[in-house]
Amino acid sequence: MAITQALANSFKKELLEADHDFTQTTGDKFKIALYSSSATLNSATTSFTTTEEVPASGQYVSGGGALVNNGTSIASGVAIVDFADRSFTGVTLTARGALIYNTSATVANAAVAALDFGADKTATSGTFTIQFPAFTTAAAILRISG
Repeated sequence: MAITQALANSFKKELLEADHDFTQTTGDKFKIALYSSSATLNSATTSFTTTEEVPASGQYVSGGGALVNNGTSIASGVAIVDFADRSFTGVTLTARGALIYNTSATVANAAVAALDFGADKTATSGTFTIQFPAFTTAAAILRISG
């Protein structure tokens, strides 16, 4: 069991089939779910699963929470997507990684990307925040270049 940070291979194919719309206000809806270190998430992950998802606590419920799409951009041949940081309050949980997935896609709950936090991250009766990287071509959470 391991979490490996990667874009889902199915997501790459689905992009070419126009199954994902990242338009800021009218596009698809994306969520993020948290997983324990026992989870297996990687480029072969195709959809959201409850297997090894962290248990519900405080504001965190099964399936995670909605992401706010802050927009897309392109510069120097690199297309990027940005999401607002996501916090879950009043939680007691430990997560090793997360899965971004599309709840609007043709494929139900289609995986977009597996995230590895690098180590277990814990919140005890507090707030668990996923801080997305800067909205730049070198750092954005989703980057596509040729």
